[in-house]
Amino acid sequence: MKLDSKKIIDILARENYVEQEDLDKAKEYIKTHNVLITDYLLGEGIITKDLLGQAISESLEVVYADLNTHEPSKKQVLKIPENIAKKFRVVLFAEDKKTITVTSDDPKQVGLETKLQEIFPKQKIKITFSVTDDIDKAFGHYRKSLATRFAKIIEGKQRIAPEILDEIINDGLTHKASDIHFEPDEDTVTIRFRIDGVLHEAGVMPKEHYENILNRIKVQAHMRIDEHNSAQDGSVRHQINETEKVDLRISIVPTLDGEKIVIRILAEYVKNLNFSNLGLSAKHQDILQVAANKPFGMILVTGPTGSGKTTTLYALLKMLNKPEVNITTIEDPVEYKIPGINQIQINNQTNLSFAKGLRSIVRQDPDIILVGEIRDEETAEISVNAALTGHLLLSTFHSNDAATSIPRLLDMAVEPFLLASTLELIVAQRLARRICEHCRVSINKEDKIIKKLVKNIDPKTADKISTLYRGKGCNVCSDTGYTGRTALYEIIEISSEMQDLILQNPSKQQIWDLAQKQGSASLFDDGLEKVKSGVTTLEELMRVSPPSK
Repeated sequence: MKLDSKKIIDILARENYVEQEDLDKAKEYIKTHNVLITDYLLGEGIITKDLLGQAISESLEVVYADLNTHEPSKKQVLKIPENIAKKFRVVLFAEDKKTITVTSDDPKQVGLETKLQEIFPKQKIKITFSVTDDIDKAFGHYRKSLATRFAKIIEGKQRIAPEILDEIINDGLTHKASDIHFEPDEDTVTIRFRIDGVLHEAGVMPKEHYENILNRIKVQAHMRIDEHNSAQDGSVRHQINETEKVDLRISIVPTLDGEKIVIRILAEYVKNLNFSNLGLSAKHQDILQVAANKPFGMILVTGPTGSGKTTTLYALLKMLNKPEVNITTIEDPVEYKIPGINQIQINNQTNLSFAKGLRSIVRQDPDIILVGEIRDEETAEISVNAALTGHLLLSTFHSNDAATSIPRLLDMAVEPFLLASTLELIVAQRLARRICEHCRVSINKEDKIIKKLVKNIDPKTADKISTLYRGKGCNVCSDTGYTGRTALYEIIEISSEMQDLILQNPSKQQIWDLAQKQGSASLFDDGLEKVKSGVTTLEELMRVSPPSK
């Protein structure tokens, strides 16, 4: 369904859902960032999802149905057959003897009312609007366990491997999993999904069918099916339905009980990323934007594997991607294809390494270069020289915090005066799970768990926390209390004082002491602000980034 954004914005302003000042800021922001104005307003917390839903329903001239306040029961949802519900994106919202009220995220579609009248011939049909996330949440009532579906497929004795594999992948997509793990044991294979960075068991299947599934994956990913003792990597484009596809990255390694498969789901959401929905504060957005708009220099994003470094760089590239600039990347692997950007894949078989590829890229003189990761001295040296000779260079680096990056680069034989001259910004980050918006509640600071966690925080800091939040668990978050993730950031700007300090071969502590004097906040401090605003929990913050001793 195509929405009239201008009409929605007019309604938000007319009904005083949004202050004119906030709308003006939003309009100014989207001029330089490739993002919808509604995404900006939601990401900044200027409007809620329900307020946006009301504005959209007014633009469509239908009533808004709030599925959060009036959550339909399983019995209610199942009154509309699953195939009809998912085809027309429709959920039964309310009913009485005379009227059936349904809700859809596309209430004006052709054939919807006719089909519903066939299901409920004796009642009048009333169609309302609900936002897409809430419709998907209600669809959770149709879902049966993987084990139940496995048993039904095996009982049918036809196309067992393809059907089981499709069920697993589609379930992973439904749960917004980033990875699917197939873990063979002596007699069974356990399926686990990594959701928001945490593994959850999804189901168990008999091992007798695993070899066929393994071979099917190998064939689709162009791997050798006769190789069982070496690690193999490949990729698959999975067809979800007639119009949608998703890219999967496959890794297979031998274990004592058989070959273990991990499927990485390369989610489409990265294409729609912008600074506001990454978790960057307004201050951090401004700092990053100023550094990214400089004609040359180096921006480093640091953190452990799985901390979202590449995602942040892709959001930066998306902002910088304009017809008048040439952008070239060298990555291992290229996870997401970005139109308008030249992306190079590392290839060890042809001896195309980061260092060799980067040398060739520099000779082509692009405006902006992204190096997937600085792993060795040679790549570090070429990167610094590229940034020195008129290129904006973006890269990732493995270090626990922003301050550690400088001593580590100096240990990689980068000359202090070159590093001081080229480094513009260091961004350290972690990913923390977001509290589920559908079941978020405030909690008392006297709660036993919270009291235990607060003990680990400086008393002055703990006293500043007035209200805490958690998710109580619902269908949307599979009773975990969390949906999605946000990033915690720590940013060090390279000022003239910092440049002078780099020339002295400083320690991590010396760098961080100066950064704090100049206004840098730690990962924990940034996370604490997100705890206070109800984005994440104190427990989650302590898990991913506890305060330094």
